[in-house]
Amino acid sequence: MAAPGAGAAAALVQYVVLRGDLGRPPRSWPLGAVVAQGCHAALAAVHAYRQHPDTRTYLEMGGAMRTVVLEAPDEAALTALAETLKQHSIDHQVWTEQPEDVATCLALRPYPKDQVHQHLKKFKLLK
Repeated sequence: MAAPGAGAAAALVQYVVLRGDLGRPPRSWPLGAVVAQGCHAALAAVHAYRQHPDTRTYLEMGGAMRTVVLEAPDEAALTALAETLKQHSIDHQVWTEQPEDVATCLALRPYPKDQVHQHLKKFKLLK
């Protein structure tokens, strides 16, 4: 028998939205540098919202944590998404690479998918 609340925990997901243009010409960032942006954003969001019950539950899930990585085509799309999330009071962090001062990625704190999916459905999985 599943523990109480196990179904709710299983539904938690952390969304990470990376700029797809970073790895393509003319920018052509190395794959490792692009992946690092997603890691930075995800960790920043978890740290910023570490006291939220959903974040705590998500971190306790260990190997069962679910992360979905989506692609924003460019900085304008990423910035527009950040504004939409802000308007809807969706907790997130934008990662800005320094010293370039370039917004590269954003990550939401862990959420039940049904609470945030509608704001992210236009973005495709990063490939």
